[in-house]
Amino acid sequence: MSDPLSQAISLLSPRAPFSKVVEAAGPWRIRREEVGKAYYCLIFTGKARLEVEEEPPVDLYQGDFVLVPVAQSFSMSSIDPGAPAGLESRPVIMPDGRALIGPEDVPATVQALVGYCSFGAPDAELLVSLLPAMAVARGVQRLGALARLVRDEARAERPACDVVLEHLLQVLFIEALRSVTDTGEMPGLMRGLADERLAQPLRAIHAEPYRAWNIAELACSAGLSRSAFFARFNDVMGMAPMEYLQSWRMTLAKHMLRSRKHSIAQVAMKVGYGSTSAFSSAFSRRVGVSPAQYIRGG
Repeated sequence: MSDPLSQAISLLSPRAPFSKVVEAAGPWRIRREEVGKAYYCLIFTGKARLEVEEEPPVDLYQGDFVLVPVAQSFSMSSIDPGAPAGLESRPVIMPDGRALIGPEDVPATVQALVGYCSFGAPDAELLVSLLPAMAVARGVQRLGALARLVRDEARAERPACDVVLEHLLQVLFIEALRSVTDTGEMPGLMRGLADERLAQPLRAIHAEPYRAWNIAELACSAGLSRSAFFARFNDVMGMAPMEYLQSWRMTLAKHMLRSRKHSIAQVAMKVGYGSTSAFSSAFSRRVGVSPAQYIRGG
């Protein structure tokens, strides 16, 4: 069966990364406003505190990796010594590309790799909503190796760099998300896949989005009554089962239409519509333009 997490990350098309080694000393705090971009950080040495808008603070230690799929505003600061209220540090970019924070004549106590990337998917908002607001993985060596590969590839400017980076970022995101053991209470795909009852119907939907699924079939695959399945899916995924199915079908349809590799009739069949007219009506209602207009760019 198709893996829902890898499908979602692939469709997001992460790209255009910024990656930099940061070294910090003394008390420090950096604030950023990076609306719509994914932020990641790997702590090489030392410890730091990450505060993301509307999320509780998270202390990160050596070997920890954090991924924030969409960072609205956030700050990172020293823990020992703590950063005084109101302190905002200005990084100094060195000739070798490192960013230094804090007094330059004091040995660095924190070294980290930080990076941003954007998403190529026009409907990234829907896909990101399926992911946790923040994913923290502690002491996973594979993540450190992947993050370093992203950094090195971004700096090298070798042939096919963009293609390699996109695939590396996809692997990095998937590894980070599946390394998280606590999916939290936020609704979304990670929490759904971690639910022993909902994992099977979710994989079934992603494997056969063209199938004429109904609540009874999905509830049966979950081993629940229809009412119990409906309530549980709503709670865990943040939307009703049929709403999720429709959203996923339209996400796939937009991806296929944008690629221009399939006719509208072929797309309609692949996402479960018996006729082109039925698909066009549903697509127009959901997206706001017809499939033909979408292909033309508006």
